[in-house]
Amino acid sequence: MNHPVRDIPFPDALSTDASPAPHPLLAPVTGFLGTWRGTGSGGYPTLEADFTYAQEVTFSHDGRPFLAYEARAWLLDADGNPLRPSARETGWWRLQPDGRVEALITQPTGIAEILSGHARDGAVDLATEQVSLAPTAKEVDATRRRYTLTDPDTLAFVHDLAAVGRPLQHHLSAELRRRAPGQGG
Repeated sequence: MNHPVRDIPFPDALSTDASPAPHPLLAPVTGFLGTWRGTGSGGYPTLEADFTYAQEVTFSHDGRPFLAYEARAWLLDADGNPLRPSARETGWWRLQPDGRVEALITQPTGIAEILSGHARDGAVDLATEQVSLAPTAKEVDATRRRYTLTDPDTLAFVHDLAAVGRPLQHHLSAELRRRAPGQGG
């Protein structure tokens, strides 16, 4: 039976008056919840020069045992002003009872990754299980991503990359600060 869609909000959780409590399996990563923003640096042997960038990462949940993940980045000029959008990705972190994390991350450049690792002591370390590429995507063989809470309001990010015939090596690092809810720009 077809029901017309009424003009009502479709919330991520059943309760519209408050956020749902995190699922118990999220306990090792509840410190990551929220939006983080900061700057970092990157490079790779196939690039002409190293670069600086701004990054924003958001982790959220709807009461089920996974985190929604979104990351955006912008290349910066020498004065710290944005030049243009850079990387963007979205995905899910699935938490398992033993602290294992299975992550699915996709990028608009045609790269889809499945990673696995562990969450413990305020850190998540993820390594590639599988990479799938769209026909015109750049060759990526593996990645490793580390997210570490260095204090309750600071998230360190390190990303290693094996791509275009190069072995796994450092690609990006950033220090991100927690954004207060409703905090602009």
